[in-house]
Amino acid sequence: MKGFECQTCGFMAIDGAAPDRCPVCFSPKTSFEEKDAINAKENEGKEKHVPVIEVADACIIGEEGCKDIVVKVGSVLHPMEADHYITFIDYYLDKKFISRIHLTPGNLNPGAVIFLKADSGKVTVIEKCNKHGNWINEVDL
Repeated sequence: MKGFECQTCGFMAIDGAAPDRCPVCFSPKTSFEEKDAINAKENEGKEKHVPVIEVADACIIGEEGCKDIVVKVGSVLHPMEADHYITFIDYYLDKKFISRIHLTPGNLNPGAVIFLKADSGKVTVIEKCNKHGNWINEVDL
């Protein structure tokens, strides 16, 4: 998949154009570079890199119309060691960025959850491995 990557923070715009400002670090449009930077599911190492997405219709915070979007990185859990770890997990709804979760090596497992207020659409998740780059997966709500 082609996208526009912010050279400052690694955010990927996947809706077809670089934004005027990065929604994560606010860098200008000139900071973006078009890349085919997202590894496909067929690539070597996919079992430790492709985000696994689960959608729960009953949100644990108890709000009506809320869905839990739970992500773990890899069907075989990705390591979170000082020299090899997941730096962030980005969430998108219908190719529009909605959230970033930063991760640090050591005491965290490579996963995250958001509480989404949406009844329909496509959820896309991109995670960045400090050694192997960006990996993507998508699910329909």
